[in-house]
Amino acid sequence: MSKNLNLRMYAMVLALVCVWVIFTLLTSGTFLSTRNLSNLSRQAAVTAILAVGMTLVIVSANIDLSVGYGAGLLGAIAAIVHVWWGQPILVTLFIVICIGILMGLMQGYLVAYQRIPAFIVTLGGFLAYRGLMLAFTKGETILLPDNWLKAIGNAYLSPMLGWALIVVGLSISGYRFYRQRVGRLQYGTEQASLLMFLLKIVGMSVLIIAFIAVMNAHKGVPFPVCILFGLAFVFHFIASHTRFGRYVYAVGGNAEAAYLSGVNVRGITLRVFATMGALMAIAGVVMTARVGSASPEAGRLLELDAIAACVIGGASLMGGRGSIFGAVLGAFVMESLNNGMSMANMDASWQDIIKGVVLVAAVGFDMASRRR
Repeated sequence: MSKNLNLRMYAMVLALVCVWVIFTLLTSGTFLSTRNLSNLSRQAAVTAILAVGMTLVIVSANIDLSVGYGAGLLGAIAAIVHVWWGQPILVTLFIVICIGILMGLMQGYLVAYQRIPAFIVTLGGFLAYRGLMLAFTKGETILLPDNWLKAIGNAYLSPMLGWALIVVGLSISGYRFYRQRVGRLQYGTEQASLLMFLLKIVGMSVLIIAFIAVMNAHKGVPFPVCILFGLAFVFHFIASHTRFGRYVYAVGGNAEAAYLSGVNVRGITLRVFATMGALMAIAGVVMTARVGSASPEAGRLLELDAIAACVIGGASLMGGRGSIFGAVLGAFVMESLNNGMSMANMDASWQDIIKGVVLVAAVGFDMASRRR
């Protein structure tokens, strides 16, 4: 499984490089400008934050179709609480995240304890959240003032802090690879040679340094990207090294076997949807802050990009398999397609067709690998 997952990750990196090369040629090099890559990273952050939570939902053999308009609704609530009600930023964030968790708990309760299929529950949430967003905003766009709330989506780290992140990133990556190798040596499982181990560390180091260098060449590392990777590292640790994470994979792989083994299947499902609600709130705030306003149509079709990112990143819609960083990479693939097709002035109809083909191809690849 680990070997297949690594191959899938390498294939995604290659696919991302191919996408970038194609759009660089179509846009006469503009696509790879530091300005556009910085904007691309900020755009991908919202989808990737949702994909982090969606990975846990899909791994548990569920689905959430409400996250797009849910994020839009929570972003609108943040704007209302901060702009119309005049609440401080920290109070606003606390209220929005609490509401997001409650929304997740409500849907999780219906799925886990009332046995209503997640598809139906979250489809109902999709419609309800869109209606609530129209009602709360009264069909108007709410503009954010130039303050710290807006800065969440538009601020940049200074270049010096960006270079400092390299030390943090390399330390975390190196420690992760080291612990993985030591663990496999301890239990006598199959692993790559020492040369391949060193090449992986060098490759990861080059990617981190190149990313920081490109971001610093524009204005610095965007703050939404810092939020994204902070959440990704936290939830990667939760999914890989905690009891809750192991139980999520167990429930998705075989819920009945997990139940007979003593796992509280309903409780795990409830917590997964609550986690999705919290991440939906964070994504909604970042999205609203990035565009500087809350509009009645914010978040439209964002759930499809998040689901596609997870599937492209290796998550199985049948449950039991998925990767947090794979979903993040999948989000960058999806946003690269969105960004590149827009820059190439591609017709909107063809943009949807291409994204649909990519999603179906990713699911087909997943099903074929399962059969093998």
